Amino acid sequence: MSRIGKKPVIIPADVEIKIDKGNISVKGKLGELSQKFDNSAVKLSMEDGRLIVTPVSDSKENRAKYGLYRSLINNMVIGVSSGFSKTLKIVGVGYRASKKGDNLEVLAGYSNPVAVNVLPGMSFEVPDNTTIIVKGINKQVVGEMAANIRGIREPEPYKGKGIKYEDEVIRRKVGKTAITSGT
Repeated sequence: MSRIGKKPVIIPADVEIKIDKGNISVKGKLGELSQKFDNSAVKLSMEDGRLIVTPVSDSKENRAKYGLYRSLINNMVIGVSSGFSKTLKIVGVGYRASKKGDNLEVLAGYSNPVAVNVLPGMSFEVPDNTTIIVKGINKQVVGEMAANIRGIREPEPYKGKGIKYEDEVIRRKVGKTAITSGT
């Protein structure tokens, strides 16, 4: 059985959860998130500040789904109480980012700057012109937006130029070497 699914979701005091038929909504100080779930596969129950997810039957599908739904609900609780963020670093001469209103403008070696529009419930921070912080309450949307920004100019392996995650390690390759002739 799932080891993640067995752990209860701890609910902070400032988070409110509503469970309807096939839908769960989580409301906190940063916003509100909702998620549909398969109530024929899992059962949700509240017990003294904890949400417990249990499979309806012992089938392989239900055991897989209850670990998934426990993780999704836990991410929703963390998102509405403290939020998620991803930090990106820009490496390269002339590569930089700036905020234009709520949106982001990235100069990454193309002839024109690339504009990135902010989605509802998200925000960008640019502490310096080579650092971008993507913040939001939905973990999936924050990760997807950070991946889209990284995709503007992925880091290349020879000089390491491009947009990378803060903790990402770029495996460097050796460039061309001069061949000396023996004569």
